[in-house]
Amino acid sequence: MSTTIPLADPNPSRSRKPTSESKGFGTFGGVFTPCVLTILGVIMFLRFGYVVGNAGLLNALLILASAKVITVLTAISLSAIATNTKVEGGGAYFLISRSLGVEFGGAIGIVFFFAQAISVAMYVIGFTEALVVVLDAEPYFKLLAVLANLAVFICVFIGAGWTIKVQYFILGTLVLSLVSFFSGAVDSFSWINVSQNLKPSYGSDESMFTMFALFFPAVTGIMAGANMSGDLKTPSKSIPAGTLWAIGVTAIVYAVMGLLLAGCSSAEILQTNTMIVGDISRWPILITAGVFAATLSSALGSMMGAPRILQALARDAIFPRLGFFRVGSGVTSEPRRATVLTFIISTLCILAADLNTIAPLITMAFMITYGTINLATFYEGITRNPSYRPTFRYSHWSISLLGAVGCGTVMLLINAQWAMLSTMMMGAIWFFLYRKQMESRWGDLNSGLLFERTRKNLLRLEQSLYHPKNWRPIILAMCGGGRSRLNLAVLGHWLTSGNGILNLGQVIQGEVENRIDRISNQEELLAKFILDEELAAFPNVVAAPTLTEGIEYLVQCSGLGALRPNTLLLGWPDAEVKAEPLVASLRIIAALRRNIVIARLPDDGLDPHLAAPGTIDVWWRGNKNGELMLLLAHLLKQNRKWRNRSIRLMRVVPHEDAKADVLQHLQDLATESRIEVKPEVFVSEQPVHVIGKQSQDAAFVFLGFELPPEGQEGRFYQQMERFTERIPRAILVSSIGNVELKS
Repeated sequence: MSTTIPLADPNPSRSRKPTSESKGFGTFGGVFTPCVLTILGVIMFLRFGYVVGNAGLLNALLILASAKVITVLTAISLSAIATNTKVEGGGAYFLISRSLGVEFGGAIGIVFFFAQAISVAMYVIGFTEALVVVLDAEPYFKLLAVLANLAVFICVFIGAGWTIKVQYFILGTLVLSLVSFFSGAVDSFSWINVSQNLKPSYGSDESMFTMFALFFPAVTGIMAGANMSGDLKTPSKSIPAGTLWAIGVTAIVYAVMGLLLAGCSSAEILQTNTMIVGDISRWPILITAGVFAATLSSALGSMMGAPRILQALARDAIFPRLGFFRVGSGVTSEPRRATVLTFIISTLCILAADLNTIAPLITMAFMITYGTINLATFYEGITRNPSYRPTFRYSHWSISLLGAVGCGTVMLLINAQWAMLSTMMMGAIWFFLYRKQMESRWGDLNSGLLFERTRKNLLRLEQSLYHPKNWRPIILAMCGGGRSRLNLAVLGHWLTSGNGILNLGQVIQGEVENRIDRISNQEELLAKFILDEELAAFPNVVAAPTLTEGIEYLVQCSGLGALRPNTLLLGWPDAEVKAEPLVASLRIIAALRRNIVIARLPDDGLDPHLAAPGTIDVWWRGNKNGELMLLLAHLLKQNRKWRNRSIRLMRVVPHEDAKADVLQHLQDLATESRIEVKPEVFVSEQPVHVIGKQSQDAAFVFLGFELPPEGQEGRFYQQMERFTERIPRAILVSSIGNVELKS
């Protein structure tokens, strides 16, 4: 049973509306400011000195450059997706789900929500580290952290509009703190210190990669603006411009700050003094204010972003149990229920962990998110989907591929075990959603990717599939509407399941112009029949003046390229008057180079989905029809319901002298074809009698036949009726010789 995912909140009155008097936020207030405040946050004030002290200036700048390269590549991919679709609430989750589909979107949505919720804890812990130094209240660290988290929660609970206005004040405080640091650092700067701090001086258990893992959360703020996508006036313009400007400005700030830290203190002090930035600055009180401002603003940004991701996830109904969080509050549909959950998660993290423990976990979560964004853009570009028309012109699939590979590589280098565990968790969520067979109503690139791969593969198959070695059953089964000939449809499914393609054909007799509505209705009914009976098949419905003409139309027009039907499967007519025009039509089918399989199946009331008791008998008369019969018997046995049935390869000879040679021939045939059979040879001058006697209890009996010459249709019908009168389930096969068992 598939689940349908609504494109948006079914209740339009509760859909997300931009705040700020329904106009939404612009590039500066909605994207640039949240991104800058999140990037220039707790890591910059409390841990960047530690990174420089351990890695040395050169490696610290290399770490900075590497992190910025990844974020720039991701920002380019983010900008491409953001300018290719109407961006609604949910940020990265919305963009990925509308590109890579429900499964990836759901997995990323869960991971990214928890990453943002845990980020709140990281920023609050950073704020508290600075606070306890000022208050000399180390014993009350956890209490103060929880109270600070509560204050952040209350601010966000009130509403995003008020919170973003507060961020302007915070940005001003942050700028003043940086001015204080830069002016103080210039006075105590020494190139001697720089030269001494150029090379690494790692402490115990530290390395280039642990420093990268510790530093990388500092640059994850590029999603702060995208997370507010539902509150932006023009997301397609604000997200690219605001994000890229934020990356550039903060890169300069970090590079200059790294140089000044290396020139103002020794490696030992940088490693041990988490408040070194305040000690260097001209007015330390401003650094304290800056730490407070930066950490609280980052916490506010994450506390605003995480609930919006969860709310978007809940509104898409991917996880039904999250439906509680889809409800918004007020005219701006604030995600207050999700905000409460974010507060609970961040509080638990504050009580359970410290800054150095949380940072690497967040790094992994963000790296997965960034890698998936790059992957989505790569697939959009490489499949050349006509709907992929981003107005951001600086994106290319090679850039996105480089970003995805970079994210994966860095994850493995930082911590291979955590990388594998994170990927496995993502894969588990993806597989869960895949097994639920989620059906989205938004267009994603899965269909585009499948189309492009199918197009290329069809062109390749055009050159290779026609070789007898590569033969697969592509069957057109004339089962009508399906319900009346269910056994024929099931037989076609058994013969093609996992090995070929099944098309169910129906002919509506009459002129096309008078049957257009009925054709559409019957296509829907046949598609529903396929779904209800759990068949792997495609519906094919045509209108034609007569049944035989309709069959000829379907044989000629069904399929595409090398995937056109190579075998026609139809039921045995129940009257001689029907056989005459049908056999005449079958001559045309054979001339069109199609195999013909006619099934004579009883209407005994048994469930057609169940395998009948008995053996699968193949009566051999030569290679022309025999090879196709034996292969079809083998394909039938591949189905789970038929695996305990044995195949008997049988033949009737007129003389005892020929029995040994024919038996050896059948054994050799089985060996060469690599099909497990039980060869049997019977001596008789009455083959019809022997076949009827030996196979009267068989589950299926495969018999070869040749189409009669013109004018002999009635006689052919009577002969086949006598031939199969004692056989409960006969499958008559006429092959064009396009199968080779020995290949």
